Amino acid sequence: MTATKLHECRDCGQMQILPSMPPRARAICVRCDAMLRHTRRDSISVCTALNLAALILFAVAGTLTMMSVSTGGRERAASLITGPAELEYYGVWELSAVVLVTTFAAPLARTLCMLAVLLGLRASRPPPELRYIFAWVEHLRPWSMIEIYMLGLFVAYVRLSDMARIELGPAVFALMGLMIILIATDVLLDEQAIWEAMEPANRRDRMQARTAAITHTAETAHRFRIGCDTCGLVSRAEPGTHCPRCGYRLRVRKRRSVEHAWAYSLTAAILYIPANTYPVLTIVRLGVGQPSTILEGVRELVDADMWPLALLVFFASVAVPVLKLVGLSGLLISTQLGSTWRLHDRTVLYRIVDAIGRWSMIDIFMESILVALVQFGKIATVYPGPGAIVFSAVVILTVLAARSFDPRLMWDNLPPAPIDGAAAEPGAIPIEARA
Repeated sequence: MTATKLHECRDCGQMQILPSMPPRARAICVRCDAMLRHTRRDSISVCTALNLAALILFAVAGTLTMMSVSTGGRERAASLITGPAELEYYGVWELSAVVLVTTFAAPLARTLCMLAVLLGLRASRPPPELRYIFAWVEHLRPWSMIEIYMLGLFVAYVRLSDMARIELGPAVFALMGLMIILIATDVLLDEQAIWEAMEPANRRDRMQARTAAITHTAETAHRFRIGCDTCGLVSRAEPGTHCPRCGYRLRVRKRRSVEHAWAYSLTAAILYIPANTYPVLTIVRLGVGQPSTILEGVRELVDADMWPLALLVFFASVAVPVLKLVGLSGLLISTQLGSTWRLHDRTVLYRIVDAIGRWSMIDIFMESILVALVQFGKIATVYPGPGAIVFSAVVILTVLAARSFDPRLMWDNLPPAPIDGAAAEPGAIPIEARA
């Protein structure tokens, strides 16, 4: 059983008592229905095994052949690194850096950080540096895009099917396994259990001894306590001081959240125009070809009767950026106007906006794979275009805009609510008992 703790919801800012929870239980925010904590049984050991397996699959995916194509008696193979290398060869080093970071560097760094923390916790006296390393696991999460890369690879596979003979290499299956393992790690990880394991034993005892006092004086404690944005610990401190558990600076709300979100959103909206008017790639077949934009690429898929693929590319590359910018603008305007209309629904909208923005990278990943594989001279060649650089900047800016916005600002327009216990879903009962 976990200890009873005071907890601040990261979505609405509601202070509430997180009750003692058994393994495999969920605590839900009483105000916005956010997941406050999902406890797991032996989360540390399971995640250690998963991340060790992920590290092995990274070695396979990064060194072996991912896909090979052949046409006109010529053959070409590509690995996970070939795409960024070819993009850099054509002078679009910005796009090369984005693809390399999101498909290799960020996922690998996140896996290594997790392993360092999980293995360090097995030491008799875990080093204090683990808390800074574990904080980077969350910072790297939105930039780790293996699952999006796999969808881009699928799109590239379908587009190549009418151009050349394709063979899948062992790296593709390693990437599929890696994707499943990384998703399973996110699902099975109990972050609060990791943070609690990094606390010195004497400090855990003191915190548990103060739990009763916190519960009895919760309404008063709300005025003097701040929830850490990094580790979630609620501590009695002044804004600007450092969290006693993770060492990061404490803030009542994200600094200049609305201004930063507007700056990123407006810049992305301006760049969205050249991103859809400049060509993103050029496909040359038998010496004939012309540059194509994102919408022209969708039209080519429609002309080839690939309707499902055309809808996927249109939704991810055209509709999602527009919907995300419109949704963020609505959230920012309503927050600045002090509106309290449908706060719960607006919080759900923020979660959707924050989750879907990364998926617009499908078109960029597809292009990196096509450029790496289709280099057959006059028979067939794919060249990257300047529109891809601008479009990747739009995706990155929308991700930064969503992460810089603090959804708690929407709820600050309501009168202060008293601290309450977190609502427990049926999931707060152990899974074995539910059956």
